Amino acid sequence: MTAPLQTPAPRRAARRSPLAAARRTVATVFAAQGAAVASVSTTVPAVKERLSLSPLTMTVLVVAVALSAGIGSFAGLTVIRRLGLVAAMRAAVVSTAAALLLIGWAPSRPVVAVSYGLFGMALGCIDVSANTRASAVERHYGRSVFASFYAAWSAAGVAAALLTAATARLGWPAQYTLTAQAGLVLALALTVRAHPLSPEAPSAVPGREETVALGRGPWAELAPFGLVLLVAYVIDSTVSSWSTLYLHQTLDTALSLAPLAYAAYQVGTVTGRACADRLVRTIGPAAVIRAATLLTATAMAGLAAAPAWPYAVLAAACTGLGVSALVPLCLASAGRLRPGATEAVLARLNVFNYIGVLAGGAASGILGSAGHFRLAFAIPAALVLALLATARSFRLAAQAPSLTAPAISR
Repeated sequence: MTAPLQTPAPRRAARRSPLAAARRTVATVFAAQGAAVASVSTTVPAVKERLSLSPLTMTVLVVAVALSAGIGSFAGLTVIRRLGLVAAMRAAVVSTAAALLLIGWAPSRPVVAVSYGLFGMALGCIDVSANTRASAVERHYGRSVFASFYAAWSAAGVAAALLTAATARLGWPAQYTLTAQAGLVLALALTVRAHPLSPEAPSAVPGREETVALGRGPWAELAPFGLVLLVAYVIDSTVSSWSTLYLHQTLDTALSLAPLAYAAYQVGTVTGRACADRLVRTIGPAAVIRAATLLTATAMAGLAAAPAWPYAVLAAACTGLGVSALVPLCLASAGRLRPGATEAVLARLNVFNYIGVLAGGAASGILGSAGHFRLAFAIPAALVLALLATARSFRLAAQAPSLTAPAISR
């Protein structure tokens, strides 16, 4: 009679373990970042109209966010060493919420430019701190869980995009919309807690000597993963930054409906990332990369050729489904290269991330400002096919003894 009541106990204990709690905290930080990125991306038309900014100016601001995020990624290494990993994550998320408020209430163009720069700095710090913690959590689990964190990122992005659409339908100005979004991000920041991990796996925050020990070697090792990350963020930046404006200007869609493409893109990424860890364990990372590449290329071509907004929304969803596994697989694989110096490896890998954001955001913005948004979506559709050549590197990385690898020495 009592046996059935006792069987769930191990599951409850597992859910309450420090490792499970650490995993939830990392997922929360990823969700906060996803919500913040979606908030900025989907309010581009509203901010543009409020301050009478030209499309070219908005392109410059997108580029500024990427540049400042690159700086913030390396500055995050200093913040981690000074405050600790969890405190760095919390501080970065709070700073992101503050930047959202500044963007919303900026009274002039110079102020909004600085606000976008501060937003990028905070995003860069979240990138390096959250991905470092995620890599450590995955090593402790001993199986693929990285994609689940990006699923939380995308789910929060969907919620934020739908909130933007809802407030636009209610006639809210950009100030109120971004204030509501900032409140959502700040609420998530308040739930971030420190949960110690057992010392059996490599430390998530290595000492200074391990960071300094990284020489030229990692750049060559990171190249295949960097290429995938670069192309993935070209696509992500193009869809995230300009799909709302594409629907509004090229496809003549109302402002209340234009954010639906971004929301659909994030729905696709949530779905793909929810399945990615299981797919990696079942068919292997190389097969996942190949399938994701082909689906992404097809979907981006469909988005470029969409005759009306419903087709664009469907194509955006398929794009998200295809590109969803690329980023978490890159970061998880790179994290196995130097388990004792993960944050330094990921800070270097983020260089490819921001180059992709710069290339995608700037090129598509320039093409869009010239009235060629369709071409801006068609070019990445061809570019993504080059990723088929990198699949072998993911298979080799999956065989690396990441759970037992020692910290890199001088």
